[in-house]
Amino acid sequence: MLFALIAGIVTLIVLTVGVVVFLRRRREGQAQRAVSKQHVNAINTVGVVAEEQSTGFGTKAPVQVPEEEAIVGTPAEPLRGRFVAVAVFAAAVFGSLSAKLWSMQIMQQEEFARKAQQNLFTTVYKPAPRGQIYEYSEEALIKNRSAFTVLADAEVANNRDVIGRLSALLGIPAPVVRQRILNASSGAQNTRVVAGDVSLRNLAFIGEHADAFPGVSCENRTMRVYPYGTLAAHVLGYTGTVSEEELKNVPEGRDIQSGDIVGKNGIEASFDDVLSGDHGSRTMLIDASGNVLQVLSETDPTRGNDVYLTIKGSVQQVADETAANYVIGGACTATAIVCLDVRDGSIVAMANYPTYAPGSFVGGISESVWEEFNTEKSHYPLMNRSIAGAYPAASTFKAFTAMAGLNHHIIDEKSETDCTGIWTGFGDSFPQACWELDGHGLQDVIHGIANSCDSFFYDVGKGFYDHRDELGLTAMQDYIQQFGFGRQTGIDLYGEASGRIPTPEWKAEYFHDAPEEAAWRAGDYTNMVIGQGYVLTTPLQIACGYAGIATGTVYKPHLLKEVRNSFGEVVIQHTPEILYEPHMEEEHIKLVRKGLREVMTLNDYERFLSDDVKYEVAGKTGTAEVFGKLDYSLFACYAPYDDPKYVVATVCEEGPTTYTSSIPMSIAVLEAAMAYDNGTLPKEFQPTHWTTQAADPELLEKRLEELTQSSEDQWGAQGYSYEDVYGYDYSSYGEDYSYAPIGRTD
Repeated sequence: MLFALIAGIVTLIVLTVGVVVFLRRRREGQAQRAVSKQHVNAINTVGVVAEEQSTGFGTKAPVQVPEEEAIVGTPAEPLRGRFVAVAVFAAAVFGSLSAKLWSMQIMQQEEFARKAQQNLFTTVYKPAPRGQIYEYSEEALIKNRSAFTVLADAEVANNRDVIGRLSALLGIPAPVVRQRILNASSGAQNTRVVAGDVSLRNLAFIGEHADAFPGVSCENRTMRVYPYGTLAAHVLGYTGTVSEEELKNVPEGRDIQSGDIVGKNGIEASFDDVLSGDHGSRTMLIDASGNVLQVLSETDPTRGNDVYLTIKGSVQQVADETAANYVIGGACTATAIVCLDVRDGSIVAMANYPTYAPGSFVGGISESVWEEFNTEKSHYPLMNRSIAGAYPAASTFKAFTAMAGLNHHIIDEKSETDCTGIWTGFGDSFPQACWELDGHGLQDVIHGIANSCDSFFYDVGKGFYDHRDELGLTAMQDYIQQFGFGRQTGIDLYGEASGRIPTPEWKAEYFHDAPEEAAWRAGDYTNMVIGQGYVLTTPLQIACGYAGIATGTVYKPHLLKEVRNSFGEVVIQHTPEILYEPHMEEEHIKLVRKGLREVMTLNDYERFLSDDVKYEVAGKTGTAEVFGKLDYSLFACYAPYDDPKYVVATVCEEGPTTYTSSIPMSIAVLEAAMAYDNGTLPKEFQPTHWTTQAADPELLEKRLEELTQSSEDQWGAQGYSYEDVYGYDYSSYGEDYSYAPIGRTD
């Protein structure tokens, strides 16, 4: 096309120049003739007899034509220029046409031949069955099953009789049938899906009355099946038809066609390229109207690879049932549980409640159901809180801030704090409360952790503030980040949150429109040291951090065990990857581990363990006050204490007391993981069918009433106001900071 355009332009330029030159020379010639005197022939000299004129003397003389009235040249002379202009114009037109013809026949021959071939032949693609997903003991969590699909050619949309018969047979309104046939998202020549999972009876009827259903065919396709219902729903995810936005951003090396089924969430999305398989194809001969004349060749699709996970089905079932029972029972409004193998980072169980049924997305989901899944009233059941929920770490953070203090010699094994319930390390005008307002008395490192004494840790925070000139403003934060906080862990699931470890730079940026709040204050250290303030973590980050405390190594968490092709051959094998190896002196980590062990013994939390448990457990509780809501409870634990294998981290939204929510939930999952290894937990598991049922509001209210007298009342009894203890109103931070950096962090 470019060559034709250039040739045409050149031709026009040449012709234009020629016309201009010709006309110019012609004008010059006319000018010269006008200057020179020309010979004029009288009419009588060219054989014309002129009328004689009487002279008055009886003789007649010929008529004389004045010289100035003589005819110059020929009569056609004035039209000659117009003829030339027409000739030049005709030459330009034919020249352009000749150039275009030359360009099309010679220069663009291959391009037009290719386009003609494309117009003659077309290739449509057949979807490939997706690979299956298995748990650790090789039980399929997601399968495929054959389902007969009714298809129709595009022309059927104009046949009212056929549409009416399909509507009556399949029980689908006629306008819907026609709309589905008109849907060309799978390709112009592709047959259109009218209905999926059609019964054999209807299939047989169409086959027996083919003449009544011209252009209608039936095809055996595969559909996703979830034999275990909602089990591990947030891990597995769901699929759906590829969107226009996804088609615009197809990853390099992928072949995604319009109408394909792709992973939208969970493992289905993270390993979509592995699970998707290869398309089949059908090459057809078509006419100018796009009608199929003949099928020339056809290849079958290739099924995708199978993915094997580290999830242990029976442990996952315990986690799912525990999460659902405690929420529905009113212990909390939502929860997330993560069970991690500290030896290689593999995820043994990951449960969230409220949950959803991935099978409900097969064939599409209604707009009303989608909206219900994304409301605060339903507590967002599609959200994987284990990796995407950002929560204050509360007192589970104290294991890491204690290690930071020990590492930087802010404290040592002899350090002690006398806890009276109200800490005034920055002066009486800036009091901060311990969760135990009656005070813990004299506390060292081990007992400060075991009793979760806020006052002891306020001293740690103050130490970092006092030594900020020599250590820097971010010494505490920098050390804590060695355990993976404040950044994504890199788990093989989409949608992971980064959490937050606040720094002066971050605070200045966030409050750039409020300079009075942007300054980094001493209170930011004392809030952060107890896991409140601006600290945000995910349950997975807490689990990984405690794996680092338990073993000294933080492995990259992962769900993939291996990938096998359709022949059963292993094509991808996961290799454990170390993320962090925090710097921990042996004498320091012994103090922290002992403190975590005494959390269980001094507080009698071992009463939640089964009677036949022979191993010891270490752990840490946390209770976070959240603005406008009931307390959030957290618990992280690992076992065996002397030879760690598993860590469990649990967060309960509005679970105001740890001993009625997060502790028993974590212990139940931890015991299941240990029992699985010991062979006392059967590897067989049953389907779960939990819904998005919310917590019992009456039971939640009862839990709240069971709490002791509120902290605000107790402060008032001691002569302190809310503003005295909090320093300033954290509720003004807005929606992004609904987690108030205040109070109870036992």
